[in-house]
Amino acid sequence: MPKRKLFRKSSLSYRFARSGLKTLAVIAGMFFCFAVLLSLYEKQHEGSNPEHPEKQLSEEVIAYKPLVQKYLKQHELEEYTGVVLALMMQESGGRGTDPMQASESYCGERGCIEDPELSIKKGTNYFAGVLEEADGDVKLALQSYNFGRGFIGYVKDRGGEYSEDLAVNYSKRMYKKLKSTMDFRCIREESKKLNACYGDIKYVDAVLAYYEDAKTKTGTDDVRLAALTE
Repeated sequence: MPKRKLFRKSSLSYRFARSGLKTLAVIAGMFFCFAVLLSLYEKQHEGSNPEHPEKQLSEEVIAYKPLVQKYLKQHELEEYTGVVLALMMQESGGRGTDPMQASESYCGERGCIEDPELSIKKGTNYFAGVLEEADGDVKLALQSYNFGRGFIGYVKDRGGEYSEDLAVNYSKRMYKKLKSTMDFRCIREESKKLNACYGDIKYVDAVLAYYEDAKTKTGTDDVRLAALTE
């Protein structure tokens, strides 16, 4: 009898040990799979900028690539095709008759442009103009597309280089000046808290979030634009 009990105990110990090894093997396998997936994710996102997480262009925006290139070529700015498509994506997603939202800069009021090609022509003309006035500072040009040309002079009087702090201060200043005569809508909760509801203080980041995808789909990889994604 004692020998039989001993045999049973040994058999049970063996079963538990084997079961434990199986459990450890399963856990080890799960950790291995997790490590592989994490490695693939990090490789895929290597070099990306957390300030500008990549977003995708819509098919509507991509369809306007030839027209954008056509009008940028008139200014010898074809390498900015990706930037302008990213801008268009932020403005309208490529929808509507004024995909560049160029009506206000063209005729002083919203909705006056009812032809997408005219919108792209006027929008690229305006972008080319603010880029030249900004001495090639793309971020300053982008924010000025949103705020208007007055922002360029404001920045130049304060060192000449774009910063989000300057964008916030300009927005606060203009909002205080114009809120009694114009109807403003704070498009971001942060803007409301800062009392900076003139334009979009995060416009540059919002546009550049689409730039990586735009660059890939347009073949734009100009060295002068490298700093946009750093």
